[in-house]
Amino acid sequence: MTTLTKESGAPTSADTDAFLSVRDLRVQFKTEDGIVKAVDGLTFDLERGKTLGIVGESGSGKSVTNLTILGLHNPQFSTIDGEILLDGKELITARESELEKLRGNKMAMIFQDPLTALSPYYTVGRQLSEPYIKHTGASKKEAKDRAVQMLEKVGIPQPKARFDDYPHQFSGGMRQRAMIAMALMCDPDLLIADEPTTALDVTVQAQILDLLKDLQQEFGTAIIFITHDLGVISNMADDLLVMYAGRAVERGSVKEVLHTPKHPYTWGLLSSMPRLDSDIHQALTPIPGSPPSLLTPPSGCPFHPRCAFKSEVPGTACTDERPPLAEGRAAACHLTAEQRQTIFIDQIQPRLR
Repeated sequence: MTTLTKESGAPTSADTDAFLSVRDLRVQFKTEDGIVKAVDGLTFDLERGKTLGIVGESGSGKSVTNLTILGLHNPQFSTIDGEILLDGKELITARESELEKLRGNKMAMIFQDPLTALSPYYTVGRQLSEPYIKHTGASKKEAKDRAVQMLEKVGIPQPKARFDDYPHQFSGGMRQRAMIAMALMCDPDLLIADEPTTALDVTVQAQILDLLKDLQQEFGTAIIFITHDLGVISNMADDLLVMYAGRAVERGSVKEVLHTPKHPYTWGLLSSMPRLDSDIHQALTPIPGSPPSLLTPPSGCPFHPRCAFKSEVPGTACTDERPPLAEGRAAACHLTAEQRQTIFIDQIQPRLR
């Protein structure tokens, strides 16, 4: 069990009753070019029946975090430290046989790319049915009935006929819906949704989001929802975690983070998002520069090379000192609370109206 430093500002797992508790998670990958620090000291909690949204640019560590929760990293090429507790069960030190019993049953994931997640050698129906038989002991007929029911729920037309089709016979959107049906087959207690509605049109997207909400209300499912669509996250999540360069830089309720953001990176994300109620001639404000290489992450605050407000911080704190992320509503930034409030009201808020 990992001991946290006082600098992290995070409680130990014994201090929380959360269904999912992640503490000081660090994930590193060995590559020919060096060690990639994909996740660097991440801490968060998730309660039953709640949805945690995770946002951030590509490469910020969102998907790596959730693949680690599922135990899907090859230990030969990765090093994982910290603590992940699922309903009191430690996952990082769990055996593969124990994780296999949990995956698909107690925890499940909707993968981002259904084209690679579905096997081309087996029918969609078989891929839905086999995990259900394994985890519940159901008969083949019961598993087929359940699979047809789930395909119908996610909007697949003629689900009985499509049960025997192969993935290549499905459109991209239908493959995504089949992946969602697969994840929901065993009514998991924890559902990880990695960009689950990216390939879907707006109407089907709304149906899927409603389905996830219904599952949550009926079974008390805890959901981690990864997306680049802040509009979707505003309607789906209870709490929001903003990640950058493998770290959490801001945390709070979804309403707090989207309406009164406190971190310059979050300001940048919101300022670069088009709005239906804004002037169509108003230019978006992109975040300057590019995300850092996780082979050689910046010292101090990871966002400082791209931050327009680092000159407001005296001395070399931004470049030399890593800002901690306190518990509760917080942002990991060296700007004082007064400075952030002034900058937000004078410069950021007018862009978001």
